[in-house]
Amino acid sequence: MDYLYDGTFEGLLTCVHHHYYTEKADGIFTKGVYQPSLLNGYMEVETDEMKATTVYEAIEKKISTYDLRRIYRVFLSSDSDKEMKILRYLVLGFRKGSAVSMLHGDPVVYDIESLEKKVGREKERMLQFVRFSVMANDVLYARIEPDHDVVELTAHHFCDRYRNDPFIIHDVKRNKALVAFQGQWYISHFEDRDIPDVSADEKEYRRLWKNYFDNIAIKERTNPRCQKNFMPVRYWKNLTEVNFS
Repeated sequence: MDYLYDGTFEGLLTCVHHHYYTEKADGIFTKGVYQPSLLNGYMEVETDEMKATTVYEAIEKKISTYDLRRIYRVFLSSDSDKEMKILRYLVLGFRKGSAVSMLHGDPVVYDIESLEKKVGREKERMLQFVRFSVMANDVLYARIEPDHDVVELTAHHFCDRYRNDPFIIHDVKRNKALVAFQGQWYISHFEDRDIPDVSADEKEYRRLWKNYFDNIAIKERTNPRCQKNFMPVRYWKNLTEVNFS
């Protein structure tokens, strides 16, 4: 049986519940990308908060809180088979308990560890490469286009750093944004039409920042290969010091 869900973490946990109490899952897919198969039937799963909570609490109790957080981070990855990798990990975890995270040689655990590292690496890059612009009403605004859905994972860092400044970090690939002020934050649907107007001084700030970046560089020591290793090209278009006009 293939299960189709709405793409939410709660929806995935509902599918896990059906795997145990309805019929074992051959595949778990988001509704918008599923291609019907002649070999498997499918069922559209409505997210059920009670079923999701039951699985959520079972993971905490029978495996560990650490593993609950781990699978959530993996859920934020863009891997096309993340749902089944998570399901296989949970099935193993319900058998092995908290020891599952130590089974590094198991291919099921390895898959999860690999995805978790990719998500963690993307998050760290966002902490380094986010560039804010000053918009109308002194709102700070930044555009990002990460491979993985990590904007939520940056909340604690930027809320602490900009505690007294309202800011928006806009994931343009997913049309969502982290909106925060005074340590409080939420995730919201967000599109280009929702972007605040640029403040009058912003272009001058950008010009000064790029001028500083150009002047501190030592041309004789320019190393494009090294620069690309530390600052992947796919991030460049949202960096003020690299892409300014």
